[in-house]
Amino acid sequence: MNGPALHEPSSPASWRIALPHTAAAVPVARALVRTALNDIETSADTDTAELLTAELVANAVEHTAGQDPIELVIELLPTGCQVEVHDSNPLPPGDLTAPDPPGEPDPWQEHGRGLLLIRTLSSSCGHRPTASGKAVWFTLPATPPRPRR
Repeated sequence: MNGPALHEPSSPASWRIALPHTAAAVPVARALVRTALNDIETSADTDTAELLTAELVANAVEHTAGQDPIELVIELLPTGCQVEVHDSNPLPPGDLTAPDPPGEPDPWQEHGRGLLLIRTLSSSCGHRPTASGKAVWFTLPATPPRPRR
């Protein structure tokens, strides 16, 4: 049959939201990820997505200077979801693919577990430079559809 296709694959849904450069951005980002993932039948694990998003946003607030907004990008993919947090600091957030330094984090320290959580709980993660700083991201695989209440 020639002519237009009757069914085009749908493009992934995505959201791009500017968040304030304050600690108040963390619960807002969690709520936005939860809402995005609850709007579709097959998505990634919402609890894990919220936790990892909170870690990325908290790191961006803590480790970037100035008042430039932090940008949250949520992309729903056929295979799961990808979440990115953009900030104005071009320096990498440490090594997301292996511990640095090697070994377990000190259990008595308040910090140092965020990247470990992201490496352990995501299916992939990383960072990349952007025109205005960097983006740090993680992906989660799709989970089976959950029953509607």
